[in-house]
Amino acid sequence: MNNILLDTNFILTCIKQKIDFFEELIGNQILIPEQVINEIKRLDNSNSKLALQILDKKPFKKINLGRGHVDKKIVQYVKDNPNIIVATLDKEIQNKINTKKLIIRGKKRLEII
Repeated sequence: MNNILLDTNFILTCIKQKIDFFEELIGNQILIPEQVINEIKRLDNSNSKLALQILDKKPFKKINLGRGHVDKKIVQYVKDNPNIIVATLDKEIQNKINTKKLIIRGKKRLEII
């Protein structure tokens, strides 16, 4: 079982493209930072509302990254936990981490690189 940390843009892009990431990642431990959930709450649009509804119904482990910029905290968390796979579409985060990443290929498929 892999530990996969999801960031805001990954979750919202999956919602927009109708990718059921919980189904795709079955058998893995999904980690979602409280700070990511708070970012989604602040957006207040149809995709963010749907994302929150889905997150309310699905099992995942909520983690706290502490205070500060969410992207920087994700990078630090991954550096402290190098076995984590990061689900992100953010090029800046991808360039700063040296672990495996989960991305969306072809608008429908999840792939670990």
